[in-house]
Amino acid sequence: AGRKLRCFVMEDSIELILQDHAGIFPSSKPHPVLSACTGALLTGLYGVWSMFVFPGSRRIPWRLKVPYLPSSKDQTQNVMKLLEGRRGRLADLGSGDGRLVFAASSAGFRGTGFEINSILVAYARSKARWKGIPSSQATFVKKDFWTTDLSSYNNVTAFLAPGVMDVLGEKLLKELPEDALVIACRFPITSWSPQSSEGSGLDRAFAYDISNVRSRLRTPSSTAAE
Repeated sequence: AGRKLRCFVMEDSIELILQDHAGIFPSSKPHPVLSACTGALLTGLYGVWSMFVFPGSRRIPWRLKVPYLPSSKDQTQNVMKLLEGRRGRLADLGSGDGRLVFAASSAGFRGTGFEINSILVAYARSKARWKGIPSSQATFVKKDFWTTDLSSYNNVTAFLAPGVMDVLGEKLLKELPEDALVIACRFPITSWSPQSSEGSGLDRAFAYDISNVRSRLRTPSSTAAE
Protein backbone atom coordinates (compact mmCIF):
# COMPACT_ATOMS: atom_id res chain seq x y z
CA ALA A 1 0.00 0.00 0.00
CA GLY A 2 2.87 2.37 0.84
CA ARG A 3 4.48 1.72 -2.55
CA LYS A 4 1.22 2.45 -4.35
CA LEU A 5 0.83 5.71 -2.43
CA ARG A 6 4.37 6.81 -3.31
CA CYS A 7 3.76 6.01 -6.97
CA PHE A 8 0.51 7.98 -6.93
CA VAL A 9 2.21 10.97 -5.33
CA MET A 10 5.04 10.79 -7.86
CA GLU A 11 2.64 10.63 -10.79
CA ASP A 12 0.73 13.62 -9.45
CA SER A 13 3.98 15.55 -8.98
CA ILE A 14 5.08 14.77 -12.54
CA GLU A 15 1.69 15.92 -13.82
CA LEU A 16 2.05 19.13 -11.82
CA ILE A 17 5.51 19.81 -13.28
CA LEU A 18 4.31 19.18 -16.83
CA GLN A 19 1.23 21.39 -16.34
CA ASP A 20 3.28 24.30 -15.02
CA HIS A 21 5.68 24.08 -17.95
CA ALA A 22 3.15 23.23 -20.64
CA GLY A 23 3.81 26.50 -22.42
CA ILE A 24 7.41 25.62 -23.28
CA PHE A 25 6.55 22.31 -24.93
CA PRO A 26 5.28 22.02 -28.51
CA SER A 27 1.60 21.17 -28.87
CA SER A 28 2.26 18.05 -30.96
CA LYS A 29 1.59 14.61 -29.55
CA PRO A 30 4.45 13.55 -27.23
CA HIS A 31 6.66 10.66 -28.32
CA PRO A 32 6.03 7.58 -26.10
CA VAL A 33 9.75 6.82 -25.70
CA LEU A 34 10.49 10.42 -24.73
CA SER A 35 7.61 10.38 -22.23
CA ALA A 36 8.89 7.15 -20.67
CA CYS A 37 12.44 8.53 -20.39
CA THR A 38 11.15 11.76 -18.86
CA GLY A 39 9.10 9.82 -16.32
CA ALA A 40 12.08 7.63 -15.39
CA LEU A 41 14.31 10.69 -14.99
CA LEU A 42 11.81 12.49 -12.77
CA THR A 43 11.28 9.34 -10.71
CA GLY A 44 15.03 9.07 -10.14
CA LEU A 45 15.29 12.72 -9.19
CA TYR A 46 12.36 12.28 -6.81
CA GLY A 47 14.16 9.40 -5.11
CA VAL A 48 17.31 11.47 -4.58
CA TRP A 49 15.18 14.43 -3.46
CA SER A 50 13.31 12.39 -0.87
CA MET A 51 16.63 11.22 0.62
CA PHE A 52 18.29 14.62 0.96
CA VAL A 53 15.51 17.20 1.15
CA PHE A 54 13.57 15.78 4.09
CA PRO A 55 16.08 16.11 6.96
CA GLY A 56 13.55 18.17 8.93
CA SER A 57 10.94 15.43 8.68
CA ARG A 58 13.12 13.08 10.71
CA ARG A 59 12.34 15.22 13.75
CA ILE A 60 8.61 14.64 13.28
CA PRO A 61 7.07 11.52 14.86
CA TRP A 62 6.39 8.86 12.23
CA ARG A 63 2.65 8.81 12.93
CA LEU A 64 2.42 12.53 12.06
CA LYS A 65 4.33 12.38 8.76
CA VAL A 66 2.22 13.03 5.68
CA PRO A 67 3.23 12.57 2.00
CA TYR A 68 2.82 15.42 -0.46
CA LEU A 69 -0.44 15.21 -2.39
CA PRO A 70 -1.61 18.39 -4.17
CA SER A 71 -5.21 19.56 -4.01
CA SER A 72 -7.21 19.21 -7.19
CA LYS A 73 -8.78 22.24 -8.87
CA ASP A 74 -12.26 21.16 -7.73
CA GLN A 75 -11.08 20.65 -4.17
CA THR A 76 -9.52 24.11 -4.09
CA GLN A 77 -12.76 25.62 -5.37
CA ASN A 78 -14.72 23.76 -2.68
CA VAL A 79 -12.45 25.17 0.01
CA MET A 80 -12.93 28.69 -1.32
CA LYS A 81 -16.71 28.26 -1.29
CA LEU A 82 -16.55 27.32 2.40
CA LEU A 83 -14.42 30.42 3.07
CA GLU A 84 -16.89 32.81 1.43
CA GLY A 85 -17.73 35.79 3.63
CA ARG A 86 -14.69 35.36 5.85
CA ARG A 87 -11.53 37.45 6.20
CA GLY A 88 -8.37 37.56 8.25
CA ARG A 89 -5.34 35.31 8.54
CA LEU A 90 -5.27 31.83 7.03
CA ALA A 91 -2.87 28.99 7.77
CA ASP A 92 -2.56 26.15 5.27
CA LEU A 93 -1.03 23.16 7.04
CA GLY A 94 1.22 21.23 4.70
CA SER A 95 0.90 23.81 1.93
CA GLY A 96 2.80 21.88 -0.76
CA ASP A 97 3.11 23.97 -3.93
CA GLY A 98 1.04 26.77 -2.39
CA ARG A 99 -2.09 26.53 -4.52
CA LEU A 100 -4.52 26.94 -1.59
CA VAL A 101 -2.59 29.90 -0.21
CA PHE A 102 -2.59 31.57 -3.63
CA ALA A 103 -6.34 31.03 -4.00
CA ALA A 104 -6.98 32.43 -0.52
CA SER A 105 -4.74 35.46 -1.05
CA SER A 106 -6.62 36.31 -4.25
CA ALA A 107 -9.80 36.39 -2.15
CA GLY A 108 -8.34 38.86 0.35
CA PHE A 109 -6.90 36.54 3.00
CA ARG A 110 -3.42 36.94 4.46
CA GLY A 111 -2.20 33.42 3.92
CA THR A 112 0.70 31.50 5.43
CA GLY A 113 1.72 28.11 4.09
CA PHE A 114 3.48 25.74 6.49
CA GLU A 115 5.65 23.16 4.72
CA ILE A 116 8.77 21.16 5.70
CA ASN A 117 9.77 20.21 2.15
CA SER A 118 12.49 22.64 1.05
CA ILE A 119 11.83 22.20 -2.67
CA LEU A 120 8.10 22.86 -2.33
CA VAL A 121 8.72 25.94 -0.18
CA ALA A 122 11.19 27.30 -2.74
CA TYR A 123 8.75 26.53 -5.56
CA ALA A 124 5.86 28.33 -3.82
CA ARG A 125 8.01 31.36 -2.98
CA SER A 126 9.27 31.58 -6.56
CA LYS A 127 5.74 31.34 -7.90
CA ALA A 128 4.60 34.10 -5.53
CA ARG A 129 7.40 36.37 -6.80
CA TRP A 130 6.58 35.51 -10.41
CA LYS A 131 2.91 36.35 -9.81
CA GLY A 132 3.86 39.58 -8.05
CA ILE A 133 2.11 38.60 -4.81
CA PRO A 134 3.55 40.46 -1.79
CA SER A 135 4.59 38.51 1.29
CA SER A 136 1.91 40.35 3.28
CA GLN A 137 -0.67 38.36 1.28
CA ALA A 138 1.09 35.03 0.78
CA THR A 139 3.96 33.75 2.90
CA PHE A 140 5.57 30.32 2.82
CA VAL A 141 7.62 29.10 5.77
CA LYS A 142 9.72 25.98 6.13
CA LYS A 143 8.33 25.11 9.52
CA ASP A 144 6.69 22.19 11.30
CA PHE A 145 3.12 23.27 12.06
CA TRP A 146 2.84 20.57 14.73
CA THR A 147 5.23 22.56 16.93
CA THR A 148 3.88 25.99 15.94
CA ASP A 149 1.37 28.02 17.94
CA LEU A 150 -1.56 28.68 15.58
CA SER A 151 -3.54 30.95 17.91
CA SER A 152 -3.12 34.00 15.65
CA TYR A 153 -4.99 32.37 12.73
CA ASN A 154 -8.78 32.51 12.44
CA ASN A 155 -8.87 30.32 9.32
CA VAL A 156 -7.09 26.98 8.96
CA THR A 157 -7.05 24.61 6.00
CA ALA A 158 -5.54 21.13 6.00
CA PHE A 159 -5.18 18.36 3.43
CA LEU A 160 -3.48 15.66 5.46
CA ALA A 161 -3.61 11.89 5.90
CA PRO A 162 -6.72 10.48 7.65
CA GLY A 163 -4.67 9.00 10.48
CA VAL A 164 -3.53 12.40 11.77
CA MET A 165 -6.77 14.37 11.53
CA ASP A 166 -8.04 13.65 15.05
CA VAL A 167 -4.60 14.46 16.49
CA LEU A 168 -4.73 17.73 14.56
CA GLY A 169 -8.19 18.38 15.98
CA GLU A 170 -6.84 18.16 19.53
CA LYS A 171 -4.13 20.70 18.73
CA LEU A 172 -6.53 23.13 17.07
CA LEU A 173 -9.01 22.92 19.95
CA LYS A 174 -6.28 24.06 22.33
CA GLU A 175 -4.91 26.88 20.21
CA LEU A 176 -7.43 28.48 17.85
CA PRO A 177 -9.53 31.56 18.73
CA GLU A 178 -13.30 31.28 19.17
CA ASP A 179 -14.08 32.75 15.76
CA ALA A 180 -11.85 30.29 13.89
CA LEU A 181 -13.00 28.16 10.98
CA VAL A 182 -11.23 24.89 10.17
CA ILE A 183 -11.52 23.29 6.74
CA ALA A 184 -10.44 19.69 6.23
CA CYS A 185 -9.90 18.52 2.66
CA ARG A 186 -11.02 15.00 1.70
CA PHE A 187 -10.52 13.49 5.17
CA PRO A 188 -12.74 14.82 7.99
CA ILE A 189 -11.89 15.22 11.65
CA THR A 190 -13.95 12.24 12.78
CA SER A 191 -14.36 13.39 16.39
CA TRP A 192 -15.97 16.65 15.22
CA SER A 193 -19.29 17.38 13.52
CA PRO A 194 -18.94 19.59 10.42
CA GLN A 195 -21.24 22.59 10.11
CA SER A 196 -21.14 22.30 6.31
CA SER A 197 -19.33 20.66 3.42
CA GLU A 198 -18.76 21.21 -0.29
CA GLY A 199 -18.22 18.74 -3.10
CA SER A 200 -18.27 14.97 -3.09
CA GLY A 201 -15.93 12.02 -3.18
CA LEU A 202 -12.21 12.76 -3.15
CA ASP A 203 -12.78 16.49 -3.66
CA ARG A 204 -15.07 16.97 -0.68
CA ALA A 205 -14.13 19.58 1.94
CA PHE A 206 -15.52 19.86 5.48
CA ALA A 207 -15.93 23.10 7.46
CA TYR A 208 -15.89 23.28 11.26
CA ASP A 209 -16.75 26.31 13.39
CA ILE A 210 -14.38 25.97 16.34
CA SER A 211 -16.78 27.58 18.84
CA ASN A 212 -19.54 25.12 17.86
CA VAL A 213 -17.13 22.19 18.11
CA ARG A 214 -16.07 23.24 21.60
CA SER A 215 -19.68 23.73 22.66
CA ARG A 216 -20.72 20.28 21.42
CA LEU A 217 -17.74 18.58 23.03
CA ARG A 218 -18.50 20.26 26.36
CA THR A 219 -22.18 19.25 26.36
CA PRO A 220 -21.77 15.51 27.17
CA SER A 221 -19.46 16.21 30.12
CA SER A 222 -21.83 18.88 31.47
CA THR A 223 -24.77 16.48 31.25
CA ALA A 224 -22.82 13.75 33.00
CA ALA A 225 -21.88 16.13 35.81
CA GLU A 226 -25.54 16.94 36.44
